[in-house]
Amino acid sequence: MNRTRITLVLMAAALLLGLVSGAASQSKTVMGDMTVVKGTVEAVDQGSRTLTVKDSKGKFVTVDVPQGTERFSEVKVGDAITVRYYDSVTVRLKQPGEPDVDTATAAKTPVPGEKPAGTLSTQRTLTATIEAIDPKVPSVTFVGPNGWKYSRRVADKSVLGKIKVGDRVDFTWTTAVIVDVQPPK
Repeated sequence: MNRTRITLVLMAAALLLGLVSGAASQSKTVMGDMTVVKGTVEAVDQGSRTLTVKDSKGKFVTVDVPQGTERFSEVKVGDAITVRYYDSVTVRLKQPGEPDVDTATAAKTPVPGEKPAGTLSTQRTLTATIEAIDPKVPSVTFVGPNGWKYSRRVADKSVLGKIKVGDRVDFTWTTAVIVDVQPPK
């Protein structure tokens, strides 16, 4: 069985691409991909807040449903579902002395109807500091508020000459999830 997992609260997949461009131009937005899952609900786990969806090719996809999602309890086995997930990230090299940020906002727009539907979006901005640069891998490690730590391989080695340990950057993640559930046909 081919199984894929869609996580609806996703850190930016293209983080280092943004850093590479951000180091050269001070700020860069990396547009994410739209991921679309269409299929039939095969299992609903209320405790772990997951759905198992079988698409038209027989592939099983596990969808993590965030806390606060209204009407999750109304989704039933056999329902037809379409989940669209989108994310983007902006990475900006901070100027010396510029204050740190750590903010989060969220919005949800339910769509009235017989079955659950709507949009959930979030945006998080935080300041992180480059803690380590490993040119052998090559990779960069960042640290931020509340023990947040993130390491990532660098695709373009030339970026390593444009950044240094101690540089600060602002990461802004924007995600949106659009869900539409229909009764079984």
